Amino acid sequence: MLLIYTGNGKGKTSACVGQAIRALGQGLAVAFGQFMKRGDLAGEQTMLAELLGEDFLASGAGFFRDNDFDTHREKAAQLLRWADARVEQGVDMLILDETLYALHHGLLLEEEVRGLVQRCQDRGCHLVLSGRGAPAWMVELADIVSDITEVKHVYAKGGKARRGIEF
Repeated sequence: MLLIYTGNGKGKTSACVGQAIRALGQGLAVAFGQFMKRGDLAGEQTMLAELLGEDFLASGAGFFRDNDFDTHREKAAQLLRWADARVEQGVDMLILDETLYALHHGLLLEEEVRGLVQRCQDRGCHLVLSGRGAPAWMVELADIVSDITEVKHVYAKGGKARRGIEF
């Protein structure tokens, strides 16, 4: 199955983590990768690394800036190679957080993502993707799409990111 968590609301990564926990609880082999996010910044990374070991990778270069495109593109390509290796090794579920963000900025190409979707389908591997702005072609391919909508967020009033809430 192809599952997508998209939308402007907070909770896409949390939904991915929850999906990983549910699958692990059912005895499935799970691999979890994060585009864009550097390792050791967010609380979920500590727990996922402990649970998954080599089957967790946060390979991002941090916040995207156009003047650093090549670095971000190489980091995205590194995670894509890692993901392909996990699919080849036979994981039951591959979760790739912030895929849509990387796709939107051209760090991943549509054909690369389509190829990964196909490889997962061919191997019977559930694929979970997240990020804002799921393109129509991806929504069409997906089995489940959840659009997480922001109703209210402290940022609108100038609030800061809080440890254990946003990271």
